[in-house]
Amino acid sequence: MSPHAEMPTTLAFVESPVQLLNVLEWAYARGLGPDGTPDPDRAPGAEEVPGARAGVGNSAGTGGGSQAGVRNSAGPSGSSGARSGNSAGMRGSSGAGTGDSAGMRGRSGAGAVSGLVLVVLAPNDPMTRGQLRRMAELARGDGHVVRWEEARGGTAAPFRTVGGLSRLLRGAGRVVMGDPFSRYVQLLLTITKASELVVVDDGTATMEFVGQLARGERLVRWHRKGGRPGPRDLVFAPVSSSARRRLTPTARRHVEVFSAMPIEDAPKDVRLTENTFAWTRERFGPPSVTKGADMVGTSLVETGVVDEERYLEAVHRLAGTHGVTRYFAHRRESTEKLHRLHARTGLEIVRPELPLELIARRGPIGRTILSFPSTVVHTLPIALAGTGVRVTVCDIDPAWLTTGASPRAQGFLSGVTGTARDVHRLASVSMA
Repeated sequence: MSPHAEMPTTLAFVESPVQLLNVLEWAYARGLGPDGTPDPDRAPGAEEVPGARAGVGNSAGTGGGSQAGVRNSAGPSGSSGARSGNSAGMRGSSGAGTGDSAGMRGRSGAGAVSGLVLVVLAPNDPMTRGQLRRMAELARGDGHVVRWEEARGGTAAPFRTVGGLSRLLRGAGRVVMGDPFSRYVQLLLTITKASELVVVDDGTATMEFVGQLARGERLVRWHRKGGRPGPRDLVFAPVSSSARRRLTPTARRHVEVFSAMPIEDAPKDVRLTENTFAWTRERFGPPSVTKGADMVGTSLVETGVVDEERYLEAVHRLAGTHGVTRYFAHRRESTEKLHRLHARTGLEIVRPELPLELIARRGPIGRTILSFPSTVVHTLPIALAGTGVRVTVCDIDPAWLTTGASPRAQGFLSGVTGTARDVHRLASVSMA
């Protein structure tokens, strides 16, 4: 960027596809055009027109995207991005790749930049990278600028990333973030002078973040709460404390939480804005609905909360009881676990190329969607409102938890289920 380039009014940091989706939802709800000013056709209160808009991509909004996420058709530009290594019964893109080159792209070009700039702090996980690339295409289709940062590409990457973003951070009037627990984001918050900070949903973690902020606690993910801080936690503690202070509203700094989650104990003066998935509902669907049932996977095994054997058995029993034929894998689920799950259940394993809210909205999707406690029990009923699809959530039995699970885990997972609206609730699966 040239020294005389215009600074962005809004700088957004995302590390996952869902975070990027929710930044787009926030921008749409705010009625922001690509230059950061209110879009006269989408200013708050403007009438929403159903159907797809130009620039969204292949079959988006048509409802005819058959087998979305199954035969690599979920990508907005129609490219498969497929990689070798998928076993029989497992379909979809592995998402492996190097990502977009660093730099700014979009309708504003690589010169003067204003409005919303989306900065992707790229993770190493191939599935996440693949979904992020496809979400970045949708953002560019809406005219937003996307900057891809190889933030984890070696030991020098963090210094290079922070150094390259410092000038943008100091010039931005508003900073939007998807994960306030991220050490990267917390470090970047120490640089910004923005008078407005916005936190968009990063799933159920948003509920925990708001509660911790209200109680003045240190920011720590729910599945790690209760354990002793490690050496890296202690070294990073001053930065984390600084981030928590900056995320506390003052007379000169406004804080907004944009969320589809049920939030009851928000700190004083934090503005809560409801995410109604209006962007998703306008651009995608309505979907064709099949008579069968689909199941949504979870990464509770990978995060060390739930025992793998118990999880596989629960999926097996649920699938048999409810006639499930497809299993939509979470992007963090390990290939080894999915191989085992397919061998035991015979389910078709689908690796979605976009967040599940978009995949489900495009369809086809089962009339019943089964899930364990997770973000989707809150978001899917909103995204699929009026389609006739029923979301069913199965409780986690305390006996499924690992010995290393946080003491907070059972209460948090029960809270996720208990606060979900417009879902059908199942008792935990009996292993007897």
